[in-house]
Amino acid sequence: MTNVMAFFAEQPILLVFLLIGIGMALGSVKSRGISLGAAAVLFLGIAFSAAAQAAGVEASVPPILGTLGLVLFAFGIGNNSGVAFFKSLKTATGPVLSMIGVFLVAAGLAFGVGRYVFDLSNATIAGTFAGAVTNTPALAAASESTGDPGAATVGYAVSYLFGVIGMLAATVLVLRDAGNDDDTMSPVTRQHMQVMREISIAEIDSIGNGEVQVTRLRRVGSNELTIPKYFDVLHPGDVVTLVGAPEDLDNILGSAGRESPQILNDDRHDLDFRRITISEHELAGKTIAELNNQLADRWGARISRVRRADNDQVAIPEHVVELGDRVRVVGTQRALREISTFLGDSSQGLTDINPVSLGLGLAVGIFVGHIDIPLPGGSSFNLGAAAGVLIVALVMARIGRIGSTVTALPHSANTVLAELGLLLFLAQAGTNAGGEIAGAFSGGSWWKILVLGALITTVVAAGFAVVLRRVLRVGATKTAGALAGAQTQPAVLAFANNRTNTDQRVALGYAMVYPAAMIVKILITHGITLLG
Repeated sequence: MTNVMAFFAEQPILLVFLLIGIGMALGSVKSRGISLGAAAVLFLGIAFSAAAQAAGVEASVPPILGTLGLVLFAFGIGNNSGVAFFKSLKTATGPVLSMIGVFLVAAGLAFGVGRYVFDLSNATIAGTFAGAVTNTPALAAASESTGDPGAATVGYAVSYLFGVIGMLAATVLVLRDAGNDDDTMSPVTRQHMQVMREISIAEIDSIGNGEVQVTRLRRVGSNELTIPKYFDVLHPGDVVTLVGAPEDLDNILGSAGRESPQILNDDRHDLDFRRITISEHELAGKTIAELNNQLADRWGARISRVRRADNDQVAIPEHVVELGDRVRVVGTQRALREISTFLGDSSQGLTDINPVSLGLGLAVGIFVGHIDIPLPGGSSFNLGAAAGVLIVALVMARIGRIGSTVTALPHSANTVLAELGLLLFLAQAGTNAGGEIAGAFSGGSWWKILVLGALITTVVAAGFAVVLRRVLRVGATKTAGALAGAQTQPAVLAFANNRTNTDQRVALGYAMVYPAAMIVKILITHGITLLG
């Protein structure tokens, strides 16, 4: 066995991919619908390193691989979350700010109890916080900013399990009141309306809060279908097709017309529709309004819906498109063929890592992360490579493009980068912490970490749930999803979906806070390391 350990110690590249392969195989095993996922790579690395040390062999993955994985992950997650992150700050201000407040309280409590009651190091406290809120990127921030990745990983590993179990328990308690929910989901749907009074498309847009599309128009006495323009005026007897949330469509029907027996989209002689994949790099970063202006001017067509990943939504004007988005376009048959060419409609290139933007983004982010920021008293600090890259990637995603250069990578490319980077980091962090976690258990500090982690998880779960339910009056089902999002924990999301028969309000709550939770927890964990 010693010879085997020594062999792997001399072959770190082989070791890292072996840990990733076996770790993810173990992480995919589910028990009652719950699996460790990528965290299994971390625990396998810890076990391997501890076993090697017991055999008298130092076997670990070089830190440079962990750093490479860290910045790749930060870029991928930031570039994927940028648009949603900034949008969530505007559209879900109450829940997001409440969540941030709860995180700050939990972080302050973690530092106070950890430092002054349990006498733990900043690295251990920061790692414990990351594990208690089950956020591996936060562990990466703690590892880098403290320069003590071993202690941070020990804190993370010991507190992680209760971070999952504790939030599952909170979800069960919250969902006990789900039967009293009075909120309902608003899926994208279609309605055909016969106009009963003179009304403009602009007024319909206003009644629908800017989130309703009028995609077809048949004038009274005519059989021709057209796509109405923003300032067109509708007259009694005209029939239109509306796309939007049911409550918005009901408001428009109540104000301007009634449900029509004519199903305009069944008549595909004049107008047709098609799902088209945006794969032309020149279009990434443009808004729906910009694309619709081009489509209307050239082909008299319009985008009515956008599908990103598995989420379908109304094509509101300010929505920024990304490579890989699938848009539903309404236009003539001939126009749709030409529009497909214009938008790309190809899967090739959707995993293109865009080396120019990736390389420059990483370089600028690492540079920003190493800029010394002065503090009162003559001291200074820097954000570190991971936080710097994360911030730059968020901004790049929000901008979308600079001139002819696309700054937002395709969703699929970012996902691959983030997953590979995370696995590299976890393998390195695990092998680095193997010996230290054995010392934590033999030295007796493990119970302090466990208690501190349980305290953090409880404060986050109880505090956020109470604010959502009692102050913001959010429904229990949506709150369960928000708890999973705040914990950035897919296992909790899967559990809530299972308990609610995959109620869409769970997904809405999760998406409402997840991007902000991912970013804020990284920054807060980094901040803990700078205290005291």
